[in-house]
Amino acid sequence: MIYQLTEGATVEQLEAAGLGTFYAIRNGALFPADPNGVPWTATYIQAHADPVADLHEDMAAEQKARATYEHLLNLAEDPGAKDALRFLREREVVHFQRFGEALRIVQEYQQAKKVY
Repeated sequence: MIYQLTEGATVEQLEAAGLGTFYAIRNGALFPADPNGVPWTATYIQAHADPVADLHEDMAAEQKARATYEHLLNLAEDPGAKDALRFLREREVVHFQRFGEALRIVQEYQQAKKVY
């Protein structure tokens, strides 16, 4: 999406959009980072070796991503970008639902009487 929106942009247009430093370092290469330019790191992944805690963490991450897509939709003007953002937002909703189903299954298993 970023490539599509910046394809063919001049250096002057990138600078005017606040992307001059990004261009200087990476040209048009993709680089996983948050909107503030903070690079992605594995420290963002939360795991506790407790399936209930981990699934709740996963569900929270999906809701945060959904909210971010909604905020991006409010900022976007390009119809193609808005369509892509709507798709991604709905995908987060489905992920949240699937994690919720997995949580229910795990909790039912944990509560079931085990007979050996």
